[in-house]
Amino acid sequence: MANQESNHDHGQDGPAGRSAATGRRALLGAAALGAGGAVLGLSGTARATGGHGGGGLRSLPVPTIIGHRGASGYRPEHTFGAYDLALDMGADIVEAGDLVVTRDGHLVCRHEPEIGGTTDVADHPEFADRKKTTTLDGASVTGWFTEDFTLAELKTLRAVERIPANRPHNTLYDGRWEIPTFEEVLRWQDEQTRRRGRQVWIYPEMKHPTYFRKQGLALEERVAKLLRKYRKDRFDAPVIVQSFEPTSVQRLNKLVDTPLVVLLSGPSSRPYDFVENGDPRTVADLVKPAGLREIASYAQGIGPTLDLVIPKDASGRLTRPTTLVADAHRVGLRLHPWTMRNENPFLPADFRQGTDADAYGDVFAAYRTYFATGIDGVFTDQPDTGVLAREDFRARRDG
Repeated sequence: MANQESNHDHGQDGPAGRSAATGRRALLGAAALGAGGAVLGLSGTARATGGHGGGGLRSLPVPTIIGHRGASGYRPEHTFGAYDLALDMGADIVEAGDLVVTRDGHLVCRHEPEIGGTTDVADHPEFADRKKTTTLDGASVTGWFTEDFTLAELKTLRAVERIPANRPHNTLYDGRWEIPTFEEVLRWQDEQTRRRGRQVWIYPEMKHPTYFRKQGLALEERVAKLLRKYRKDRFDAPVIVQSFEPTSVQRLNKLVDTPLVVLLSGPSSRPYDFVENGDPRTVADLVKPAGLREIASYAQGIGPTLDLVIPKDASGRLTRPTTLVADAHRVGLRLHPWTMRNENPFLPADFRQGTDADAYGDVFAAYRTYFATGIDGVFTDQPDTGVLAREDFRARRDG
């Protein structure tokens, strides 16, 4: 996730401080050392709060900590390096897979179909002629696209850090890992479940379903086929599949019983399948009680932007929470908002400290504020921070 989180994804200038940057580097050092819960002294109990057995969504701890594209605050996103580290840091679920399609029909894990910003493809002269300009969900985009490559060709590329201005230390790992396939992720999930002695959960996203369907590379059928192959097509499967396109989620719901989530961007935005189908509704309509009841008829949850939970004012500071949490819970939907990041530019103005683009703000205070709304979980680029924030929140709540 998420193709529509523009203000969250890009390294725009914003407040952050040198002292916070020093703290960030110390935390990065701790992250590099840790495995199996040793990071920052986390105990086994802290890492696996709540059950991880085969009990379906009810077995997940609340609030659930979801490693956004892995531990993408510390490693290039959507690599097995990022996925492994997310588990080491105690993530309850790993968002292993923003799913896009290759020319020969394989599902691979990239943030977007365009791979110029997440791989070293520009350094491969043999692929220079693949660069093109195309229309993606109504916008003109220039770069290299997965549908123009076979899987074998993509496997010659290596992942790089997507936002180096905010995460210069992650560039240390540029070129280390290849692009995973979704089938490799499903096998990894089973292997990690055996190795760690607890059920590992994954949270893949179907990216731009309308775009790929127009090219004869439908996502839903391919996702369903692999879920069935690995026996993860049941309602109690340790997999949650998400998409920004409600009709895509509806289509997958007819193919598998796996838990499903509808992603929601800003209130004035329209899901692109709605644009294509002539549905005039916006996200503001979908978060009304009637819209939520409709979503609950085919999905188990929603993934709203954090701004739908607590809007910001013109200065970027938080205002009052909306009724979204209560409204969604009233119809039986879980809420897993996106995305918590430690770096100042991505935090509400209330919690920023200093001006350095890669420095950390008062992210623990931000977590407390969002957890207090009653959300069921949150996507985070730094799972270790999320786990500690949950422990702090519970101690304050229960104390």
